[in-house]
Amino acid sequence: MAKFEGIFWSPRQMRYLLPTKQYGLQEGAAQVIACSRSTNNGAFLAFEGIRFFCKKNAAGRLEVIFLNWDKNLERFRRGMLFNIGADQAGLVPSRVELEDIFIGRYFREPAMRGFFEEMAVLGAQGYLRPFTVDEEQSIGVTFPAEPSIRAVASRYDRYLGEPFSGVVIPHLVRAVAVNGTGWLKLGVNYLMSIKAVEEARRICPEAAAALFLDDQTHKPLEERLVTEWDSSCCLFAFRDGTVVKIPENPLILPSITILGITAILRDRGTKVEERHLTYGELKRRSVAGELVAVCSIGTAGILNRCAKLYFIDADKKIVGFHEPDESHPLYAKLAEAKAAYWDIYKEKIPSLAGMTLFKYEI
Repeated sequence: MAKFEGIFWSPRQMRYLLPTKQYGLQEGAAQVIACSRSTNNGAFLAFEGIRFFCKKNAAGRLEVIFLNWDKNLERFRRGMLFNIGADQAGLVPSRVELEDIFIGRYFREPAMRGFFEEMAVLGAQGYLRPFTVDEEQSIGVTFPAEPSIRAVASRYDRYLGEPFSGVVIPHLVRAVAVNGTGWLKLGVNYLMSIKAVEEARRICPEAAAALFLDDQTHKPLEERLVTEWDSSCCLFAFRDGTVVKIPENPLILPSITILGITAILRDRGTKVEERHLTYGELKRRSVAGELVAVCSIGTAGILNRCAKLYFIDADKKIVGFHEPDESHPLYAKLAEAKAAYWDIYKEKIPSLAGMTLFKYEI
């Protein structure tokens, strides 16, 4: 499965107990207790991945920059609300409260300063990982009694990267629409992601990603819809100059990054269509030479173009594969959009409509 390379963790982890609003700092490698509803029953396991950039501003002060992270915070809130009872909803912090917890407290901790100072020198990619657990030592099958938010920051070199190979895995589904989990960043979803990549490697040993179809397994394979990669969303570039984005739906995690990438593509003259894509159309257009590139879009990797995507049938047999057309103008435009997205964080280029920078002195 896609993984972080060159990752370096911050020296401290934060913890915020929701019932008491108690904030505290822990060692960076602080563990979660084993006898917890979280680890035993998968309850209250929501998380987020939030990209950031750290630099010295004109006044020589440390500054962290986020792009559209208000959407990350709201997505995190939705994940928490799903994991608790209706009578506990008032425990979930507002977006403004989360902003204060992560920035006003955690990022401004004196113990974290050296970590951010080094990041500013390196110009590294930053990644904030908030997650939730039930801190109570219990294995009861109930909603969490002591829900908490933890968070740890890191820097890293790359995630997934190019080139990578992927395999369509129609015999597993990442989530079931009726349960309303597919559009949330929940721990219970990602076990299936790992299982799908394991399946992909049985078909193609060098596979780093699995491409999921929808949960309508009763339909003919050709009619099922493409949803997303095991841990990222998709973009499909076609020879006619069009890029297709799968619409948000109960099986799609609302990607913050894909909104920025598509805004950049549109601004630079690329037509972006938001519509469903069946597995049958994807295969047919690949065979016809109309498919230029298949991309993985996510917070950590931003955008990576698949070097080889294997199509399989209902018997798990390879029935074809796609390779990108590196000579097509769209192939280069996709890479340029990735670079531009990160340059917005660095304030090398201005942000576009719908892309909001959040800057904080720490």
